[in-house]
Amino acid sequence: MAGARTDHVPPDILDGPPEPRRPSWAEDPPDPLHPEGRSDEPLLVARSAEGDEEAFAVLVQRHAPTLIRLAARLLGARTEAEDAVQEAFISAWRRLPQFQGRSSFGTWMYRIVTNRCLNVLRRSGTTAPLEAAGDVQAPEHTVSPPRIAEARDAVRELREALGLLSAEQRACWVLRELDGCSYEFIAEAVGISQEAVRARVFRARRRLTRVMGDWR
Repeated sequence: MAGARTDHVPPDILDGPPEPRRPSWAEDPPDPLHPEGRSDEPLLVARSAEGDEEAFAVLVQRHAPTLIRLAARLLGARTEAEDAVQEAFISAWRRLPQFQGRSSFGTWMYRIVTNRCLNVLRRSGTTAPLEAAGDVQAPEHTVSPPRIAEARDAVRELREALGLLSAEQRACWVLRELDGCSYEFIAEAVGISQEAVRARVFRARRRLTRVMGDWR
């Protein structure tokens, strides 16, 4: 239904029966930076900007899994990630009439979520280990008990090292190494220059390489 906009997100958009908890995301949803089969998205965004709650609900359901995965990588906890994404959607709902469409809706939401997570990390002054990042895992080919234990120790040390990175280093590393974003996109999302992004990614890689070198 299209009509006058309100300043609140319809309560049934983000609420609903909780999905079963899984140890990691078994399937990666489509990358919002490279959408496929989403020719209806501009129409959904336009209808949402006019106050169509059902259209916005479709956008939320479509993009929430990827955005929660991103937020979990940045914040280190699924619960905090869900809160950050819900707040990001509330912000997006209120700002949709100003959305210019210079990028896709998914890219726009990526920036909003990244900035919200960065604000959380900067306020806390610390970052948590990447326990929610399913990408950091022990090698599956490790079969002997000693090698399994060694691999698990290495993964734990890697996660702890990621937790010691600064908020911007962590965001830049996650967006570049785990999500494959361009330096240009990261610079805009984080609010720094491309040169600064490259420097932060380099420092993060160097620190992680030192940690990995201890057990390699």
